[in-house]
Amino acid sequence: MKLVSWNVNGLRAVIKKGFFDFFDSVDADIFAIQETKMQEEQKDFDFPGYHQFWSSAIKKGYSGTLILTKKAPLNVYYGLENNLYTDEGRVITLEFENFYFVCVYSPNSQRELTRLEYRMVFENNFNLYLNKLKTKKGVIVCGDLNVAHEEIDLANPKANTRNAGFTIEERTKFSHLLKTGFIDSFRYLYPDTIKYTWWSYMQMARLKNIGWRIDYFLTSENLKTLIKDSLIYDKIEGSDHCPVSLIIDF
Repeated sequence: MKLVSWNVNGLRAVIKKGFFDFFDSVDADIFAIQETKMQEEQKDFDFPGYHQFWSSAIKKGYSGTLILTKKAPLNVYYGLENNLYTDEGRVITLEFENFYFVCVYSPNSQRELTRLEYRMVFENNFNLYLNKLKTKKGVIVCGDLNVAHEEIDLANPKANTRNAGFTIEERTKFSHLLKTGFIDSFRYLYPDTIKYTWWSYMQMARLKNIGWRIDYFLTSENLKTLIKDSLIYDKIEGSDHCPVSLIIDF
């Protein structure tokens, strides 16, 4: 199976920048999108051959997730338990016969860390949710997790120690999730490889490759032997993020 994830930073905007060239060429079995920044009823395009599952934020032009899948899932769940985070369209889960597929757009802690506390509560809830799923069957998690886990995962770690996405609080939560039985697929296969998935629009950061790796495919431990490859398409433009992919053999 080929699974792809991309924070498009506005689906309508990225479509105007060649999104379908990549989408058609990659031919994913499942394609997950974060930051759609739109409601489903606003679309004037389609994805032939794919089932579509949208979770849009109440606030127009903000956040939002979408999963496109060739094979229909057994069940679809929006948000976490008790409908948490459906107001911002942050999480969609598809249940298949052998695994759960979770698309997430984790909250950004914002400048001056004004939303760090909100982010920490989200991390606690998300961790509990994933671990509950894991007791039933394998779990694949993808999306913009808004954290660079280790110093190797961003170009300027020392300068960003207290910046959103590289605080000790966020990194510790990510470490804790891995310790509960999850694999960072890219780092599992490529422990020393430096690649990034997000670059600021400022100061020609992408041209200079001053980036961060904040987009991931994670799997539960019991699926790690099925992982064939974990890819970062860092040459694909159209967003401030690039797509990432997981090749897994069920």
